[in-house]
Amino acid sequence: MSHNMQFYIDGAWVDPVVPHPFDVVDPSNEDVFAQISLGSKADADKAVAAAKRAFNSYGFTEVEERLDILYRVIEVYKKRSSDLALAVSREMGAPRQFALDSQVGVGLAHLQKMAEVLKTFQFRQTKGSSIVVKEPIGVVGLITPWNWPLNQITCKVGPALAAGCTMVLKPSEIAPLDAIIFAEIIDEAGVPKGVFNLVNGDGPGVGQALSSHPDIDMMSFTGSTRAGILVAKAAADTVKRVHQELGGKSANILFPDVDLERAVTKGVAGCFGNSGQSCNAPTRMFVPRERHDEAAGYAKVAAEKFTVGPADAASSKLGPVVSQVQFDKIQDLIQSGIAEGATLVTGGPGRPAELNRGYYVRPTVFADVRHDMRIAREEIFGPVLSILPYDDVEEAIGLANDTVYGLAAYIQSKDIEKARKAAARMRVGNVHINYPAWDAGMPFGGYKQSGNGREYAEYGLEDFLEIKGIAGYEAAE
Repeated sequence: MSHNMQFYIDGAWVDPVVPHPFDVVDPSNEDVFAQISLGSKADADKAVAAAKRAFNSYGFTEVEERLDILYRVIEVYKKRSSDLALAVSREMGAPRQFALDSQVGVGLAHLQKMAEVLKTFQFRQTKGSSIVVKEPIGVVGLITPWNWPLNQITCKVGPALAAGCTMVLKPSEIAPLDAIIFAEIIDEAGVPKGVFNLVNGDGPGVGQALSSHPDIDMMSFTGSTRAGILVAKAAADTVKRVHQELGGKSANILFPDVDLERAVTKGVAGCFGNSGQSCNAPTRMFVPRERHDEAAGYAKVAAEKFTVGPADAASSKLGPVVSQVQFDKIQDLIQSGIAEGATLVTGGPGRPAELNRGYYVRPTVFADVRHDMRIAREEIFGPVLSILPYDDVEEAIGLANDTVYGLAAYIQSKDIEKARKAAARMRVGNVHINYPAWDAGMPFGGYKQSGNGREYAEYGLEDFLEIKGIAGYEAAE
């Protein structure tokens, strides 16, 4: 039985208070392939009430019980991996194998890492005759995006379960089906009723209701900086904790000593991954001015190897972007790059010639980009790379930091000491030296308008905990 038109509240699938059908569009062909119902404040209120009731018991469970729940969720998640991958592929356009290996795989990695962390995490510390304890913050509202949907669901739900919190999840209404399957996983795993609740909806309808709800103790939000500001404002009246992972405009600084072809080629791949729809994508490539044209040539070769096509085509390396709105935004920014005088190296406006339906973007590289251009300042969220020349590394570091964002930075150099010194000066939450492998154990989050708080591993768990000091806990002899 399909649960697409229902919500998961208090351990059961329930109908909306007032049904509001909403089409889910396949970005590969622009066809509607499913429907969900959007929720309302009334649905959010029901879910929060269930979570509040459940917290009275779940908030005081032993670590062993919560660890057992995580293990059960992991096993059912593995069993449903192919279902999750198909849902993600159809709703947001990820090529099938990428959806399984990366989109679904990263979610599993987060759940497994959280179980590993929970086994040894210290929830209490003795200080003389006193004790400091870390306790679940309470009922949490979770709002997740469409670009890496399972990454964001698992790196919020995992630590919430581990901490002893209860929760209400509002996934993106654009890509909601994987979240419905995740709720089915929670149900099959036997998570106690009311601990996890799912209400589909949009920002004004459900996101606002959760953010302003007096019985929500914390909001964890991932999405655009614009929407994050709205969540924070709505949460301010109740002085709840707000954790945000927002936008980015990450710099990739290639030092003069690098193997330029290799560094540029890997930089293009990093920028274009997930069709450019990653908040930490290295979209600004800084190269020595005397090697600028050489770098542009390597970037052209690398970009033109990215085959764009439907998510279900084995040859597709890049799928479509998620929606018409996203497609139009990217096209506007590509046009702005041309209008402002950047050199179009490859790609450009419109779809690839052989594709006339679907939200496909031509893999695009701009060279001779100036720091004041829109393509160097605004988050594009598509497969568009800007190459900016620099005269010395000091200039590159200064320009890299001259942005409202501070999510990630990338440093490439054969001299590890120089790379480390540059990393220390980057005003960002994550620095990647010489393209390291992704690590679920590293903290993730940003400085400045890229948000606050951290996710992943013990850093994510900490954000779902309150700190309590109990003086006189140990009786004096």
